[in-house]
Amino acid sequence: MPDIAEHQSQKAQLRADVLARRDAMPAEERAAAAETIAARAFPVAVKPGLTVAGFMPMKSEINPLPLMRKLAGAGARLALPAIAGRGKPLIMRAYAFGDEFARGQWGIREPKPEAPEVVPDILIVPLACFDRRGQRIGYGAGYYDMTIHALRAKKLIVTVGIAFAAQEIPKVPATDHDEALDFVLTEREVIVIGGA
Repeated sequence: MPDIAEHQSQKAQLRADVLARRDAMPAEERAAAAETIAARAFPVAVKPGLTVAGFMPMKSEINPLPLMRKLAGAGARLALPAIAGRGKPLIMRAYAFGDEFARGQWGIREPKPEAPEVVPDILIVPLACFDRRGQRIGYGAGYYDMTIHALRAKKLIVTVGIAFAAQEIPKVPATDHDEALDFVLTEREVIVIGGA
């Protein structure tokens, strides 16, 4: 059984390899992929009043905003993450298109501190790479694993990874602390994990 340091090293190498592949994708291809995902039927019924937490894309990350706009159009309330501090789960704050942003860590746009904290029903999750077991590698700080764990302790939530098909790898070296996703959406397909 690999130890934690070995797992971290494997993940760091996989992350670097896949992010280099993602960075090499032309901007038009990345934009088209985001629109393709938004145009497809969402794998979970979205009823008015349901809360969907997304994220603001950074660098060459797939843009979840077209999908979030579609879900808001179906009646979903939106939320975005705010960083509470290293080693702490993210805080999900209410957001609507047109709201002003605060500048968070790494310059990431996040809702202003006065925006109400919410517990989402659906969490759209960014990732560096993923496998078909619903395991993902993020950016290394563990924010989403902590957040998913904390949210699942409060209520049943659906986790939906969003990525380019090029970010799929055969197998993520997962540990007991890694939280599996329920779905992964790419421009090629909707991947349903296990019994989701």
